[in-house]
Amino acid sequence: MSEPILTRNFPLPGSHTLAVYRETGGYAGLEKAFAMKPAEITEEVKRSNLRGLGGAGFPTGVKWGFLPKGHPGPIYLVINADEGEPGTFKDRYLLERDPHALIEGMIFSAYAIGAHLAFVYIRGEYVQPWRIFSRAVAEAYEAGLLGKNIGGSGFALDVIVHRGAGAYICGEETGLISSLEGKKGWPKLKPPFPAIRGAFGAPTIVNNVETICHVPHIVRRGAAWFAGLGTKTQGGTRMYSVSGHVARPGVYELPVSVTLRDLVYEHAGGVPHGRRLKAVVPGGSSAALLTADEIDVTLDVDGLKNAGTMAGSAGVIVMDETVSIPEALMIVARFYAHESCGQCTPCREATGWIYKMARRIVEGKGRKEDLDTILDVARRGAGTTICAFFDGAVGPYISYIEKFRGEFEMLIRK
Repeated sequence: MSEPILTRNFPLPGSHTLAVYRETGGYAGLEKAFAMKPAEITEEVKRSNLRGLGGAGFPTGVKWGFLPKGHPGPIYLVINADEGEPGTFKDRYLLERDPHALIEGMIFSAYAIGAHLAFVYIRGEYVQPWRIFSRAVAEAYEAGLLGKNIGGSGFALDVIVHRGAGAYICGEETGLISSLEGKKGWPKLKPPFPAIRGAFGAPTIVNNVETICHVPHIVRRGAAWFAGLGTKTQGGTRMYSVSGHVARPGVYELPVSVTLRDLVYEHAGGVPHGRRLKAVVPGGSSAALLTADEIDVTLDVDGLKNAGTMAGSAGVIVMDETVSIPEALMIVARFYAHESCGQCTPCREATGWIYKMARRIVEGKGRKEDLDTILDVARRGAGTTICAFFDGAVGPYISYIEKFRGEFEMLIRK
């Protein structure tokens, strides 16, 4: 078992409070951070190979480097705490059990990018995380850790906690920005990217909760240490949300070099009741399915990409032999049909039709041409929309049918 980094405080009573966070070394690295130049922190994050842990997996330090040089301001930091991907619940744990880890990470990150105002966009359904995190923000202000002249450094940072309203599309960074601005949560055309023109027209960096929580550890312990925990292209640990047919569902923090097989069998206890593993979704519902014979892959971004799927938000959903893959596809398709924002015609129309065809197959009314129609529509729509919503939906549409086509054909024949 590797050393826990982000989850180290989880078992402690009162882990969500400032007192307990400080007892475990929290905020102790601020003096070191403020003694560094902002560009030095960005460079340290680059060398650490920290990649975005919300879905896209983009190198964090590189993303920060896209901000225009010498911009007079304002520059904004936006934290994506929307976490709407089915099968994913790790950010909720961080907000509830160690909220000051995020606040400290935001101070380090805001200092690095030159931001003096940060927004935390929390999913509307996350009522308890919102309450706990909001209290932590208040504690930080009371202790002089937010506001003007933090720790006597001369650096100022204010934090606004903003609640979403239950839209999956607001997990996409430009859709989130639209919602934050008080508009309909529609993704925006890129370029310009948020680092050039983001929230309220200003340069903006959008990062996931878990990503930012790693930053203080990188600055305190060094980029080489963090990079050494992972693979050649991705450093550190990651929190994996494991659900479905496993003996011990939950959140597991492990190096990104861990294999999917080890996660399922060694850490989550394997498939219970003597049943066989059938398939695993490795990165939230948008990720392509892997069969039981395909789980000897590392769970870093590139390892799963090479396996034909994606790390996504690290929501690992395990399915045993009792699962009907056609029914699973129908449920996923229903979700995407419901959550499409409707801005782009291919996504708005195709997700609905694919759900109707999947439901028809499950209800025993399928036609022999339905499977090829779903695959054709899915492939034609990929890459044609403003955001990656439809491209994410394509993963399950295609992989479920291609890898378990026999199950679909059996229902159609019957």
